[in-house]
Amino acid sequence: MLKKCMGDPSLIIPTEDIEIKDNLSYEEIPVQILDRQVRKLRTKEVVSFKVLWRNQFVKEATWEAEEDMKKRYPHLFEPRENPDQGTNSLISTL
Repeated sequence: MLKKCMGDPSLIIPTEDIEIKDNLSYEEIPVQILDRQVRKLRTKEVVSFKVLWRNQFVKEATWEAEEDMKKRYPHLFEPRENPDQGTNSLISTL
């Protein structure tokens, strides 16, 4: 037997914010790199980054290969222009 279900309107995301294409797909855009991990195999090391994507929560962040991320999103790996951000400002004030 089916029961009546009331949806939560706070979970609805406007489609204008996501920019859905005609084929009902959209491209996720990385917002921030959260973590870095190096896995050592027998003959090489594999570097992975934990990436936070737009329109997702931190718990939904995914591990991505360094090579792929640097090819597709090089702007995430450029040095920051504003020295007030990050650990460099902490070191310079000491």
